[in-house]
Amino acid sequence: MKSVKAFAPATVANVSCGFDILGFAIDAMGDYVEVSLRDKPGLKVISIEEDGGKLPWEVEKNTCAVAIQAMLDSFGKQVGMDISLRKGLPLGSGMGSSAASAVAALVAANRLLGDPFEKKDLLPFAIVAEKAACGAGHADNVAPSLLGGFVLIRDYHPLDVIKLPVPEGLYCTLLHPHFQLNTSDSRSVLRDSIPLKHSTIQSGNVAGFIAGLYQQDFGLISRSMRDVIAEPYRAVLIPGFYEVREALKGAGALGMGISGSGPTLFALSEGADKSKEMAKAAEEIYQAIGLGVDVHFSAINTVGAYVLEEK
Repeated sequence: MKSVKAFAPATVANVSCGFDILGFAIDAMGDYVEVSLRDKPGLKVISIEEDGGKLPWEVEKNTCAVAIQAMLDSFGKQVGMDISLRKGLPLGSGMGSSAASAVAALVAANRLLGDPFEKKDLLPFAIVAEKAACGAGHADNVAPSLLGGFVLIRDYHPLDVIKLPVPEGLYCTLLHPHFQLNTSDSRSVLRDSIPLKHSTIQSGNVAGFIAGLYQQDFGLISRSMRDVIAEPYRAVLIPGFYEVREALKGAGALGMGISGSGPTLFALSEGADKSKEMAKAAEEIYQAIGLGVDVHFSAINTVGAYVLEEK
């Protein structure tokens, strides 16, 4: 075996009430990475497609190479590898673009080495890559992209990640409006401290959301999809946020929120038919306000990243 290609799915981080601690994977979209053995030691990025020329090729900056290098350092053996990346996710979209690249690279490289690491043990290396890309080593994108389904990051020191159940029939609608929202701007509007009342509300919603997943209680999931910490400050940065939320609610959404730092919005629904109705309702709102939007609807990805091809 000299080459392995892997896929890693898009993700939604925060999931409304779970700021920086909840995330889930999307079935319909993701990134593709092929890793090949080379005679000379060291890593080399040899191809990047569909990124508009924006991603770095330097191994110390490219998330694929950073993740693989962290894995090789832990493995204790330096191996020569060529890396080819094909982006299936738009950059800066709030859909876990950098996370998917790093995770796909790790899954491919790990298989190329004969799977010395269990899948879950690749997570720390993906976090290193996220820190290189975003300046902070959050796991709420890389964990669900790697493991699939809903994931809770209970703690980082030590890292404690719990995979949560996915209720049957749960679907997601993603709305990616055609405008750019910098992560730094989205972070800058957040408050350094929150009132005790808001902490209590948010804790109850996180607990209710997780209980709803386990009990397959869509009503409880819906009631718990309320964010009082980040969304009130970030929503004003996203045109049409409140109009879209009302339209989706009328079309049967369980709830709607901001995917990661935005500008992508996500909504959960019971069944694919409602997801399609929600997509149509959102498109009408964006058309009315004169803003283009890409709409995707998908089941929840429950398997995470996986190998596509071995040669």
